[in-house]
Amino acid sequence: MSKTISRIIVMSVALGGLAACTQSGLDWDVRGITGGQLDTRDEALQATQNRPQPDARGVLSYPGYQVVLARRGDTVRSVANRLAIDVDEFARYNALKPDDLLRADELLALPRRIDASATTPGAAANAPVTGAIIGGPIATQTIDVTSVASGALDRVGNPAPAAPAASQPARHQVRRGETAYSISRTYNISVRALAEWNGLGPDLALREGQYLIIPLPNTTAPAGNATQTAPGQGSPTPVPPSAAKPLPTERTTPAAAQPQDTPKSPELGQSRTAASSSAFVMPVDGPIIRGYSKGKNDGIDISAAAGTTVRAAANGTVAAITKDTDQVPILVLRHDDNLLSVYAGIDGVKVEKGAKVTRGQPIAVVRNATPSFLHFELRQGVESIDPLRKLQ
Repeated sequence: MSKTISRIIVMSVALGGLAACTQSGLDWDVRGITGGQLDTRDEALQATQNRPQPDARGVLSYPGYQVVLARRGDTVRSVANRLAIDVDEFARYNALKPDDLLRADELLALPRRIDASATTPGAAANAPVTGAIIGGPIATQTIDVTSVASGALDRVGNPAPAAPAASQPARHQVRRGETAYSISRTYNISVRALAEWNGLGPDLALREGQYLIIPLPNTTAPAGNATQTAPGQGSPTPVPPSAAKPLPTERTTPAAAQPQDTPKSPELGQSRTAASSSAFVMPVDGPIIRGYSKGKNDGIDISAAAGTTVRAAANGTVAAITKDTDQVPILVLRHDDNLLSVYAGIDGVKVEKGAKVTRGQPIAVVRNATPSFLHFELRQGVESIDPLRKLQ
């Protein structure tokens, strides 16, 4: 009888422990047993750099945009007053109200470029920054290619000599349903890094329309399995697998002779349709450092070294060649279906107005600037469209 009672007590304790594990979430892979020491989930995410230090007003400047960090006790209005910008435009741009209270280090995007008063990340000391508007739309409603060309410089601006183009963080605008976790996984970074760079609150709450900057990867992080050597000794050269063990002798069977009377393969190039021959190609090779955003940046900025050849994106006619106030050329090509392509940030134009050009034909080179890049737009009449929809 006593043995039966003892078994009942032991089974009750075991069942109670199992129930407790179920309620608290049973950790089947035992990563939580040692207080997280065996948790390797974050190791799969790439390491990121620390956020750069802003200037005295809290402003961080990059070639494509500027952001500002709020101080403790700031409101949207107080930040706008400190930067001498329009508070209503500033609030709308960040999906906020003028009198909303901000967290310390909360990051807000600036709708217009402001002058820099201090050194920005990667910039020379006291380097000037122009007051060009970020993303000013073209006002005219007629297809005036000269106006299109002139307006392109309003959207290009003269980017601040801030961080190098390759080091500019990407900017993400929050869409409905997105969370800090989903965004961090999209960019393969940790939620903690995303929160620290953008000054998110403890609840990691986001609002629709909010701008986030994506932390830059830490390219100097040491490899986990790197061999440690004494200073001055260099790193050992790894032994290739073929040197450790020779490959086995491989005997191949010759391919069977081609059957007789086999028809020749068709020349696909001769059967290209009009649609395939009129597709657009990238006008210059390089990473996109600033994406398309209608009404804010009506094209894309492509990083390229000064002197890089700029190609015609498609067959067309040179509709306009003009210059801005600094005598920097702007070129506009007219294509089929009422499409216009705009090329700014160029030099050494190789074509003349009215000339016919073919897709891939050199038309200019990238201008020498800091940073150097090509601003490229596609317009359906006067309306801008995302160039990536047309580019191959």
